[in-house]
Amino acid sequence: MSKQHPVVAVTGSSGAGTTTVKRAFEHIFIREGINAAVVEGDSFHRYERGEMKVKMTEEGLSHFGPEANRFDKLEELFKTYGETGAGEKRYYLHNQDEANEHNARLGTDKKSGEFTPWEPIPEGTDLLFYEGLHGLAVTEQNDVAAHVDLGIGVVPIVNLEWIQ
Repeated sequence: MSKQHPVVAVTGSSGAGTTTVKRAFEHIFIREGINAAVVEGDSFHRYERGEMKVKMTEEGLSHFGPEANRFDKLEELFKTYGETGAGEKRYYLHNQDEANEHNARLGTDKKSGEFTPWEPIPEGTDLLFYEGLHGLAVTEQNDVAAHVDLGIGVVPIVNLEWIQ
């Protein structure tokens, strides 16, 4: 565990409630005066929207597997942040409003479905908070989970009802 630079990962599939958990943590961070570096899982996809559509059609890829994601970059971020409090992140631009916001901030001309350039995590953060699908991923090549200090898995309520 990294006492100096902890990594918290909230992970689960779309619709499971990870964003709700993220919002709860953000409120805690504000209340407790914690300066968190927030990282979104979508930013570690391998392909931008247009290219991913082609890959899905031609190769049957999905966002769930390692072929369509940068687990190497995610593992590197968690490891580096845990050791030094530094690292790089980017944003996946889900819509044009997000693109406009980041374009204004970065002086870029990105569109919905694209990534912003990689940029350094701001200095002086207290922890790294990840929300997305692969925060606890383990594959033959990558062990993202090994660098997480607190991992929270979120499952959709419908699965819980089915289990009962």
